[in-house]
Amino acid sequence: MNIAKVGSIIEFKEGLTGIVEKVNENSVIVDLTYMENFKDLELDRRTVVNHKNYKIIKESFS
Repeated sequence: MNIAKVGSIIEFKEGLTGIVEKVNENSVIVDLTYMENFKDLELDRRTVVNHKNYKIIKESFS
């Protein structure tokens, strides 16, 4: 399993995307405001995603 780093862009839950803000032991905290249609979706600004439930779209090199 490839674990995202802070700053990585991930995709999860059938097309939602976001930027990883914090990496925990079993999950990441993701900022959803990265999505262009964020306001239209009426979602919370952040969410928690288990490492098993996302795909890395763009790696962070920091």
